[in-house]
Amino acid sequence: MGKIAVRIIEILNGRKQGISFELFPPKSNTGKDAFMKVVQELSDFDPLYVSVTYGAGGTTQDRTFDALTWIKNEVDLTVMSHLTCIGATRASMSALLTKYQAVGIDNILALRGDPPRNAPQFSLDRGEFKYARDLVALIEKYGSFSIAVAVYPEGHGQSPNMEKDMEYTKQKIDAGAHFAITQMFFDNRHYYDFMDRAEKVGISIPILPGIMPIMDCKRVVEFAGLCNATVPKEILERMEPVMDMPEETRKLGVEFAIRQCEDLMNHGVKYFHFYTMNRSDSVREILHALGKK
Repeated sequence: MGKIAVRIIEILNGRKQGISFELFPPKSNTGKDAFMKVVQELSDFDPLYVSVTYGAGGTTQDRTFDALTWIKNEVDLTVMSHLTCIGATRASMSALLTKYQAVGIDNILALRGDPPRNAPQFSLDRGEFKYARDLVALIEKYGSFSIAVAVYPEGHGQSPNMEKDMEYTKQKIDAGAHFAITQMFFDNRHYYDFMDRAEKVGISIPILPGIMPIMDCKRVVEFAGLCNATVPKEILERMEPVMDMPEETRKLGVEFAIRQCEDLMNHGVKYFHFYTMNRSDSVREILHALGKK
């Protein structure tokens, strides 16, 4: 099958509201059926696009490519590849981008990525890409990709303050990004404050809020700590009694996400990007509650 490639910025320009989903590639081809079942179930919501994650240093490169190809060819959805550049060479990134071009994967989420965990002496100064903006600039030269970047409502963990964080964010966007997706957040005030700061420095590209339904509170708290996001005390207090009850935790996570999305919608937000964790059940419940059919 396979469709004519569509750049996501063109979709956003043509559709004034919509949702998108992030998935991670299965660990091997034996996980394809379960992965594609989730994709099929989420495709019912006519997503703007589906993105697939990419391990730091290209550790999932082949699996990411396979997953993107499955989605594109078998479900006929617009796809976006995450791409991390930390530790990569310009030659390797250029080869991969050329490969993506050849098969019609025309949307890239450009990320710096995290240093390899098994390389404690790793230094950014030794790589050919120090920042995500360096990757954005490389992709932009191709002239054919729709480029997304990540932004951080509570500031990037390595930024010294909010002012510097916004300065770096604008540099990354000015390098050629067409739209942005936020890191997860659970208190909408962080998103509203971020959007105010972005407007003041002249950032005008679409910025999609990243919504993370909580399915495992301990895991989310751990991840939030790594990416400089905070989980509000109210959520932690309600989650604590059911911390070891997976289904009760999931139900509460759905409740919180519905409330979060309703508030965002009431504030005029039209697009939502869901971190699905390769689970369709919670996301489907949230979207049905929000009137998405």
